[in-house]
Amino acid sequence: MLLSLIVFILYSNIAVIAYFAGMEEAAVPAALIGFLPFVLCVIFPSYKKIEDKRIRKLQRGVALLIEFLITCVVDAGMLITYLVYANMNEGIASDIVAKEVIIAVIAGNIIFWSGIITVYVRSKQLGFKWRVIGILCGMIPIAHLVALGYIIRITFREYRDENARYILNKSRVADKICQTKYPILMVHGVFFRDSDFFNYWGRIPADLEENGATIFYGDQESAASVDECGKQLAAKIKEIVEKNGCGKVNIIAHSKGGLDSRAAISLCGAAPYVASLTTINSPHYGCQFADYLLTKAPDSLRASIASKYNAVLTKVGDKKPDFLAAVSDLTDTSCKAFNERCPNSPDVYYQSVGSTSVKASGGRFPLNLSYHLVKHFDGVNDGLVSLPSMKWGDNFEVVKPRKKRGITHGDMIDLMRENIDGFDVRETYVKIVSGLKERGF
Repeated sequence: MLLSLIVFILYSNIAVIAYFAGMEEAAVPAALIGFLPFVLCVIFPSYKKIEDKRIRKLQRGVALLIEFLITCVVDAGMLITYLVYANMNEGIASDIVAKEVIIAVIAGNIIFWSGIITVYVRSKQLGFKWRVIGILCGMIPIAHLVALGYIIRITFREYRDENARYILNKSRVADKICQTKYPILMVHGVFFRDSDFFNYWGRIPADLEENGATIFYGDQESAASVDECGKQLAAKIKEIVEKNGCGKVNIIAHSKGGLDSRAAISLCGAAPYVASLTTINSPHYGCQFADYLLTKAPDSLRASIASKYNAVLTKVGDKKPDFLAAVSDLTDTSCKAFNERCPNSPDVYYQSVGSTSVKASGGRFPLNLSYHLVKHFDGVNDGLVSLPSMKWGDNFEVVKPRKKRGITHGDMIDLMRENIDGFDVRETYVKIVSGLKERGF
């Protein structure tokens, strides 16, 4: 980076440098001759080499934007130095100023657009919002620098975090720390389905597989009763065991998927084929706010909402979606009854993981809206489920980031594919699965 930065600064200030060297007439020829080396430094910068192609290109884009800002500051300083010096001596020459400005503007635009286009194309953390803000603020003085600063901050952190993640996984690839005795069955929550186009679990499965895990998916209905989903999961588990000869599976289930999995194990005959169940932010003791909403909402409103949801869910793959049945099974009353008739199997290891939000603004829509409602009825929560309701089994772990940023219901499945300071969701699951391996599962 240092070499390319030096080239950028020398090239963009070539007119002033030529003046102080007593070679004013050589500025334009030098600019023409130096254009090719300058462009080569833009295309092939002298940065630390990174193996992953996307991260390497993102690093290049981020570095170019940083170098652009540094070069602009140096350009302004050099021009001011010339103006002050020339004014105090033989007078300011307009042709030198014009050459300095033209060359600096051309060089700056090449550096900037190469960098900004690269980060827009390569970044996964920048998101739609900051891409739009960057475009809208592009022509507004001061605002464009603020926006650029945020873009650099976001993409630099992404490059840093993703490169560290890449190096970590590569360093332990031979250890296969997630190669469990039994494969992993990942079970989604309510209103989602397992899809090849949008993985419910974000970047988590790929990291688990990179560390040796074998992954399967529950593929149960997105909106159906716990009992119905339990039957579907039990059939899926038996199918996996029979086809792969693996004997059993380790289930990792999120949200309502935890209840579905418990039903499959204890009520639908899947217990002999399950080694362990790890539930993630599952409402084992229900949600009081769901009770309130269902009892207070008029029948006509409930029917209308259910009809609309069922129509959408049919299009995404559900055969017989039942919105009201799915929601009703998450109420405090229903979960109490479910827990009484669905005891844990003594042959299955149960554990649970939970998280909490710190404030409503920490969550994405609609969790930022539901947070206060859930807090009023259920207390500390992740935007949907209260912390006490998540506890189930022999071991309960609460995920807490190092910084003051809560972890929401969606964050726990990498729903937004967002890197969060102090919390690496992919490493959280690697530790969960490696822990299962250590226990012999």
